[in-house]
Amino acid sequence: MIRQLVRSYILLVAIAIALFTVPVAFSLTKQLRDDTSDSVQRKAATMAVLLGNGDPASCLALERMARAYDDDGETRAVQTTATQECAPPLPRPDQDAALNRALDEERVTTDWGSSFVWGPELVVTVPAHARDDGKVVGAVRIKFSTAQMTHRLWTIWGFRAGLAVAVLGVAALIGVAVARRITRPLRQLNDMASRFSDGDLTARSPVTGPPETQTLARTLNQGAERLDTLIAAQRIFVADASHQLRTPLTALRLSLDNIADGVDDDFVREDVEQATAEVVRMSRLVNGLLVLARAEAKVTAAEPLPLTDIVRERLGVWRPAADERGVTIALRGSADGRPLVLASPGHLDQVLDNVLSNALEVSPDGGTITVRVEHRGYEVTVSVLDEGPGMSDADKSRAFDRFWRGKGLTGRSGSGLGLAVVKQLVTDDGGTVTLTDAPGGGLCVSISLRASQRSGG
Repeated sequence: MIRQLVRSYILLVAIAIALFTVPVAFSLTKQLRDDTSDSVQRKAATMAVLLGNGDPASCLALERMARAYDDDGETRAVQTTATQECAPPLPRPDQDAALNRALDEERVTTDWGSSFVWGPELVVTVPAHARDDGKVVGAVRIKFSTAQMTHRLWTIWGFRAGLAVAVLGVAALIGVAVARRITRPLRQLNDMASRFSDGDLTARSPVTGPPETQTLARTLNQGAERLDTLIAAQRIFVADASHQLRTPLTALRLSLDNIADGVDDDFVREDVEQATAEVVRMSRLVNGLLVLARAEAKVTAAEPLPLTDIVRERLGVWRPAADERGVTIALRGSADGRPLVLASPGHLDQVLDNVLSNALEVSPDGGTITVRVEHRGYEVTVSVLDEGPGMSDADKSRAFDRFWRGKGLTGRSGSGLGLAVVKQLVTDDGGTVTLTDAPGGGLCVSISLRASQRSGG
C-alpha cells in the first residue's frame, strides 16, 4: 500500500511538472529561435543597404562588416552577389532557390536546414535594393552556425530535466513519509491481527489515525476482549470439568476393585470386571475430550522451537516401548541443520506422542517406524511412516473425525480422539496434517509446520 501511494504521488507530481515545465521549455526554445533569426536578418539587411548604395565608401564598409561578422565565432560565412559598383557581376546558379527568390521576387528567405528544431546552420538571404530607383541589384547571404544555439537549447532542457528529477526525488521522500504516516494505523491493526492469529489474545491495537481507522480499532479491540473473555471462561470450564469428572471416576474404579476383592462368585466377579473395564474406557474418553477441549481453547502464542530436538526427545521416550516388541524407530532426513518451527510449547510433544502411539500399535513385531524431517522453504515437514495395514481412501477421509476408529486398527484401547487432537493442535499452529500411503505398505502421517525466520543453526 505504501508503494502504491508513493507511486501515485510521484505520478501526480510528474504530470504537474510536465504540464508546467514542458510548455515553458518549448516557449523558450521558440524565443531563442526567433531572436536568432531576427538578429541575423538585421545583420543581412544592414549589409544589403550598403550593397545597394554602390558607392566606394559603402563597398569598403560592406567589406569591413563582412570580415567583422566572419570573426564573431558564430557567423560561418557572408556572401554577396556582386554589383557593377562594388565588383563585376557574378553568374547566378539556377538551383539556388533562395537566391532566385531574393533577386526575382524580392523576398527574404530563412532556411534552418531542418524541419525539427534546426540544422547545423541558419542561412538568411536578403535582397539588396538600389538607393536611387529601388530595383534589386544584388543579395546578401549570411550562413550562421547553430552550435551555440544547440548548446543553449541543451542547457535549457537539461536544467529543467535536472530540476524535474530533483523535484521528483523530493516528492518521493515526502510521499514515503506521508504514506507511512497514513498507513501507520493500518500497520498497527495488522500487527494486532497477526499476534491475535498466533494465539496472543491480549493483543490490542492503539486507537489512532483518522476517524475510520479509530472506529475499526475500537471494534477489533472490543471483539478481541469478548473473545478473550469467552476463551477464559472455556478454559476455566475445562479445568473444573477435569477435576470434577476424574475424581468420581477414580472413586468408582476403587469401589469396583474393592467389590471384586470381596466377591467369591465368579459370575459377579465377571460383571464387576466388565464394569471396571467400562469405567477405564470412560476415564480414557474423558481424558481425550479434555485434551481436545484444551486444544480448542488454545491461548498460547506460537514460538520458534527446535523441531529436531523435540523429535529426538519424543523418540527417546517411545523407544523402550518399541524395543519390547522388537520395533525399530529410525530418524531420517535431519542432517540439514536444526530447523526452527513456529508452534505453541507442548503442542509438538503431544502431536508426536499421538502419532507415534498409533504407529506403534499397528506396526507388526520386528517392524520399523521411520520418522523423517524435511525442510522445504517456508515450511518444515515431519513424516511418520509405519509398516502396518494402512488405510483405505475412505478411512483416510474420516480419520480425523472425533470418536472414529478404523475397524479396530488402532487397538481396543483407542478412543478415536488421537488424530482429532493432532489435527486441532497442528491447525492451531498454522500447519497441516495429511495421511498418505507409505512406500511398500503402511501409513504415512505428514505434519507440515511454518518455518521460523530465525536460523536454527
